[in-house]
Amino acid sequence: MNGHTTELVVFALLFLVVSAMGFVAARWRRPKDIESLHEWGLGGRNFGSWITWFLVGGDLYTAYTFVAVPALVFSSGALGFYALPYTVVVYPLVFLVLARMWSISHVHGFVTPADFVRARFGSPALALAIAITGLVATMPYIALQLVGIEAVLKTMGITGHLPIIIAFAILAAYTYQSGLRAPALIAFVKDTLIYIVILAAVIYIPAKLGGWGSVFDAAAAKFAKTPAPNDGITLNSANQFQYITLALGSALALFLYPHSLTGVLASKNRGVIKRNMAALPAYSFLLGLIALLGFMAIAAGTKPVVGANGKADPNTIVPALFDQMFPDWFAGVAYAAVGIGALVPAAIMSIAAANLFTRNIYREYINKDASDAQEAKVSKLVSLVVKVGAVLCILLLDPQFSIDLQLIGGVIILQTLPSVALGLYTRWFHKGGLIAGWALGLASGMWMLYLIPNPANGKAHFGGSAFALSNFGFDTKATLYAGFLALIVNLVVAALGTLLFRALKVADGEDSTKQDEYFADEGDPLVKDTDLTGAH
Repeated sequence: MNGHTTELVVFALLFLVVSAMGFVAARWRRPKDIESLHEWGLGGRNFGSWITWFLVGGDLYTAYTFVAVPALVFSSGALGFYALPYTVVVYPLVFLVLARMWSISHVHGFVTPADFVRARFGSPALALAIAITGLVATMPYIALQLVGIEAVLKTMGITGHLPIIIAFAILAAYTYQSGLRAPALIAFVKDTLIYIVILAAVIYIPAKLGGWGSVFDAAAAKFAKTPAPNDGITLNSANQFQYITLALGSALALFLYPHSLTGVLASKNRGVIKRNMAALPAYSFLLGLIALLGFMAIAAGTKPVVGANGKADPNTIVPALFDQMFPDWFAGVAYAAVGIGALVPAAIMSIAAANLFTRNIYREYINKDASDAQEAKVSKLVSLVVKVGAVLCILLLDPQFSIDLQLIGGVIILQTLPSVALGLYTRWFHKGGLIAGWALGLASGMWMLYLIPNPANGKAHFGGSAFALSNFGFDTKATLYAGFLALIVNLVVAALGTLLFRALKVADGEDSTKQDEYFADEGDPLVKDTDLTGAH
């Protein structure tokens, strides 16, 4: 064959095992009736601490993270480690926010963040804006999971899109049948494989390369020869603020994504949320080790795989490193970890996107009297459409464009923060001010991204997220994360708009939530009984 027979066999076997688990998941914690969003889309809202930990971790730490973070470290050095502080910062930030979201969602039966916004601010228009924002930001994220699988397949010498189409067809089938239970069950295997592979890599590969000293020396030597604004073993004056704002902005954005909240709302009580926010930083430790793979690839002299277009694909750095350093059988296990690492988040993302459409577009504007079964049916169908759309992104667009779309997605989803995150704590903002802030935040974010070039690949626009302060007339080379600046615009406009609308006595929406509902917990009379599983 192509010299990768062993890797292909191991990869295929593990892929088939988790696919079978996806179908079996429909019988796991079997519900009396899966035909509702509470069951199909949220797993019965009855997941305990361990299941939630694997589910949320499997959702947030994706295949793209696995290949992209070390690839960024490989090419840009210290800047690539921004992912580490942002995943450390995020959990304290959302510790109390998510507990409040769990409570209010279980009291009212909310399935999406837009459901909450609709009730909190009494504005169907604002809820629609939040729903569309979530959909637009999530779609390219799903496509990026395919980039992770494609990087592995390229390394094994497999070209063409048929294997990816088959993989996503299988994913679509078991997600349609089992709903959120499928990725919840598969996440156990995915996370276990990744932990095994990464821990083996950080022990085995440096030992073969002469130790960690040799690894860091090789990285320092490379960056010393290729000075550039973002290259270096340490940060410089030009990218320090970019690093800080990118880490903070990414932390604020992470749990605003609809798929992040899906795993949280599936848990059975507030204690599960708090324990998970305390325990999830363990994944940050793992992420730090994953990032170091970029330095190992430098020391090993690893080269990215050259695609059919004659260009090197930087996302293949990690698979190529595994192919170079590991025995064939273990390289197959590592490839399977990346491939399965794409299936879990892709399934959760498609479910979250489908729930957004069903609850906040279909039920709000098409069929206001939709039954639970009708909602579940629509969500199942939309989840299929979303996956087809993700595959079409890979088939019809340059994968690099998908990466750019995800970059834009981070800036977009940040603009929901005033309505969703701040809305959990305050009702001060006027719905008109929030809509104005959302619109101008998005507009300013897109304008800043448009102005950012990337000389490395010749792009004049949408070439990154580092917005140069010199665009504002400052005499400096410093850059800031465009999403962070756009969020500031959003907050300022929302605040000023609120003051203006209040001064003009413009009618505000009615808040249908109550203060004590934000603290309700399992067993509280306020909490709706959505547990139809019969499993305790």
